[in-house]
Formats: sequence, C-alpha cells, structure tokens
Amino acid sequence: MTQPTTVRPQRPGDTPGPGQDRPDPADGRPPGGQTAVPCWFLRGGTSRGPFFRAGDLPAATGDRDAVLLSVMGSPDPRQIDGIGGAHPLTSKAGIVDRSERDGVDLEFLFCQLQPDNDTVDTTPNCGNMLAAVVPFAVESGLLVPRGDTTTARVLTLNTGLTADITVSTPLGGDGRRHVAYGGDARIDGVPGTAAPVTINFLDTAGSVCASLLPTGHVRDRVEVAGVGQVDVTCIDNGQPLVIVEAAALGRTGYESAAALNTDDELKARVEDLRLTCGELMGLGDVSAKNYPKMTLVAPAAHGGTISTRSFIPRVCHESIGVLAAVTAATACVLEGTVAHQVVTAASPGTAGRGATPAADHTDAASGTPAAAAAVDLTVSVEHPSGEFSVQLGLDPADRTRVTKSALLRTARLIMAGAAMVPDRLAGPLPHGPGRTDTPLPPTGTASPEKEQR
Repeated sequence: MTQPTTVRPQRPGDTPGPGQDRPDPADGRPPGGQTAVPCWFLRGGTSRGPFFRAGDLPAATGDRDAVLLSVMGSPDPRQIDGIGGAHPLTSKAGIVDRSERDGVDLEFLFCQLQPDNDTVDTTPNCGNMLAAVVPFAVESGLLVPRGDTTTARVLTLNTGLTADITVSTPLGGDGRRHVAYGGDARIDGVPGTAAPVTINFLDTAGSVCASLLPTGHVRDRVEVAGVGQVDVTCIDNGQPLVIVEAAALGRTGYESAAALNTDDELKARVEDLRLTCGELMGLGDVSAKNYPKMTLVAPAAHGGTISTRSFIPRVCHESIGVLAAVTAATACVLEGTVAHQVVTAASPGTAGRGATPAADHTDAASGTPAAAAAVDLTVSVEHPSGEFSVQLGLDPADRTRVTKSALLRTARLIMAGAAMVPDRLAGPLPHGPGRTDTPLPPTGTASPEKEQR
C-alpha cells in the first residue's frame, strides 16, 4: 500500500531546520531576496505543473501572474530559470480553493502559460490538470478524505465546468487516510500504471462558447488559403474545437506529432482556419487566445473509433487533451458532423467499436437498438500516443444532448515544498509574513475569475 505523502511545505517564518538560516526579523522573509511560496508539483493525466492554494498567492491578478511566470521561468523558450518543461503541456499551473457555494467542495483555476511569452491565460479548461485537483487538495489540507474513496465536486472557475472527481484514499498505517498513487490503471501517454482518478463531468456543453454547436450547424464550409473550401465542425462539449478531416488539408491524419510540428505549410493552413472559425464560433479575434483547439481527424487505424491529431492551438499534442477528447467523441455520435462522416464512411474493420452513429447503435449484450436499451456509448479516440476512451450518455429524447461525459485518468504527486520567487514579485502575501503555523487558506480568495462566476 502506498504510504502517506502529505507534506506541509515550510512557510516564511517557520522554525528552520539544522543548518538553515533564520528568517530576517525585519520582514519575516528568508534572507537572499527571495520569498518561499508553498507549492505542490503534480502530474495530472498527460500534463503536469505546480499547484497552489489560493490563499498562498497574491490576491491581485497582476501580482499573482508575475509569481506564476517566475515559478515557470517564462518567457524563455527553455524556461531555464523556472520549473516549466519548455512545452505548453508542461507550462501549466493550478490554483485551488475550498468553496462556499452550495454543493461544491473545491474551486479550481487553471492557468495556461507559454514558454516563450509572458501571458497567463485563465480562459480555457484543462481536463488533465483537473485530474490532479483532488489529490492536491488532500495533500495540501484543503480536503479531508471521507473513506476508502473520496469524491469531491469541483468547479472550474475558468468556464464554470463542474465535475465529480473520485480518488482512492485508503487508511494508512498511521491511522490517517491518504491519497493512493499506486495502482493498475494505465493511460496512454504516461509510462507505467497508477491509481485511477475517475472524472464525471456534469454539464460540459457550451463551456466557452454559447452552446454545443456555436454556429448553429453540425457542419460549416469555410475558405482556407491555398486549399479552397473546407468542411468543418465547430463544437464545444468542454473544449471549443474545430474538427476538420486531415485529407481536406492534404494530410493523412496519421503523421507523428513531431512531423506535424515541422510542417510549416500545414500549420499556416490550420492557423488560418482557426482564426476564421473563431469568428464563426462567436469567440471574436482568437489570435492571442489558446482556443479554439484544432483537431484533424481520419478513420481509426488501431481498432478505435476515430484517429485524431490535436493542435493546442499551434503545437501538435503528443496525445490529446481530456476535454478535447470528450468534444471529439461527442462529434463522432452527432449525425452530420465531419467526425461522424469519417466514422461512418470507414470500413467495419477499420472503424472499430463505438463507430456507428448513436441512432443505429446496437446494445452488444441484448442485441436491441440503443434507442430501446441503453444510451451510453464508449468512443475510442485514437491519438499519437495511443487511445482515449470516453463514456458518453445521450438523452434518449434528444440525441444531440449529452447527459454524461465520464473518463478515467491518473495523477501523481511528484514534489512538495516551496517555489522561490524574487521578493519584488511576491509582494505582501495575503496572510502576511512571519507566520509560524500552517493554517489553511480561507475561502473566497481564489481570483477575480471566481467573482465573475
């Protein structure tokens, strides 16, 4: 059994250990011109980054963002002066707070940073980082485990997305419950196995856009420079996506992520398409935004439902984001979409499980049509590193309405301690310097994004 890993990082003013200098009594900070900010570094799904309790960061947005940029080492392509991994997938951060809202346990603010610029984008979702929120909350003392498994309702402040997240919290030898990280669950894109993290999204349609189909159509035809007219599906079931058949852009859809990232001609076409579709989706000028994401689709090649290559938004993902997978899977079961056409046009031997449209789906156990039996479907979304299975529930009275989006991820605590940032950036911490205890942060301190929701 995995042993407890709960760590309470030292704060400025805590009693130092052997050989450590004592804090400067003048302001409560350690000497050296830096401030220690409590920080837990976790992997969530196929992403990773530092997590912070909201009460441990400056309250003002500008000050908060300055701390995050310093921690990650941005802007710098190598992020050499921080803990970022020189890639968008490893330039992410999470901020978590306890919630005072009825029926909500935790509030999560996802922060997307970039290696080579100084922006902190809090408008998109990230389902992979979401998988680490409950483990982080237990580790940091924001959430008390409730049994052998602990389920918490998490509100993502970025878009208002709500999910029930369940993690394993067995009883340890010390009589306390802890997050279990060891287990048999495997997800493509992450080596080895780990304990499962189950995410059940409660209402994902129109997470950023006005609705599931923000243009009002399952398919739109747009002009792409150097290509001509191209059919796309603009859809948002947790992540705004533009879905386009790879063949329409002159590619197979089976290229490696590395090959696509060096394909400047394709990337120019994809970006041109993204800017046009952003306007169509009611998102305005998206040139400086991280959404909509672009997803190239092709018939499944390895027994799944559909093959994907996802851009985030200008770099090809080594796998696919959680919410991008949910949205792509949704497009597969909505009749008339580009994804649905690719799935249904594929030969039975290629299309694989979940490839038939929902209206024609047959329950394997009973042999009865799905309309008369279950409306739950499993869609296998192939990506460069493997596949991602998404469970969808459809309203039997309206199959354009998704009632459930569930999936499995894993997470792991990698490191706990304190991130050091220059004093000039940290400014006065919300609770003041020189504390000698480790109280939990009060609620209501997350961010301006919290007030907007």
